[in-house]
Amino acid sequence: MASDADRAALLPVPVREVWVYGDVALGLDPIDRLDVYVTKDLLMRGDADREAAFKTQYGVSGVGKSVDADWAAAYPEHLRANDNGHAAPERCLAAHLMSDDEPIHLEVCNASFSDNVTQRLKSAVARDAYEQILDPRGVCLYADGQRDDDAMSKLRGGELAFPTLSEALEMLGLDASDAAAAADVMRARRAEETGRTVRGDVV
Repeated sequence: MASDADRAALLPVPVREVWVYGDVALGLDPIDRLDVYVTKDLLMRGDADREAAFKTQYGVSGVGKSVDADWAAAYPEHLRANDNGHAAPERCLAAHLMSDDEPIHLEVCNASFSDNVTQRLKSAVARDAYEQILDPRGVCLYADGQRDDDAMSKLRGGELAFPTLSEALEMLGLDASDAAAAADVMRARRAEETGRTVRGDVV
């Protein structure tokens, strides 16, 4: 990930939490792929009157609404849109922070890591889409204004011992056979991914 201080000072959206999860949280070394989770703010008071200029010049709508207009003006090379041509915060963050070929998966959501783990599990089980489950074994690297106080106190107290992936999913409510099946699907999906991958979500 980029270490340039200027990049940290101006981002497409405000970042409130940064977590790593999966293999790196378990302390495995070496790791094939880094999984990063970012909690972002939704822009409520943007700069929508600048949207038309970016739409005309770059063909991307939503600048000043979905992503910060000052950031887009400073880093137009990192401006990315979804399939509908609307500025995509998760793609903009990925372009800003990482190279295309870095083996990193970036998850971006407006909800905290712990909240999204639970929501994604329910949604994935309901749709039989186990590959969409987030590995719940995560470590918070940065928190600004939002944090899971219970998890942080347990982490500081040395109370968190990471179980296997299937055991972690059982702790969230899956029965043993479903948890084992989900863990297999998640591992297979992860093994197929190469380079940078990005996913955005709103809860």
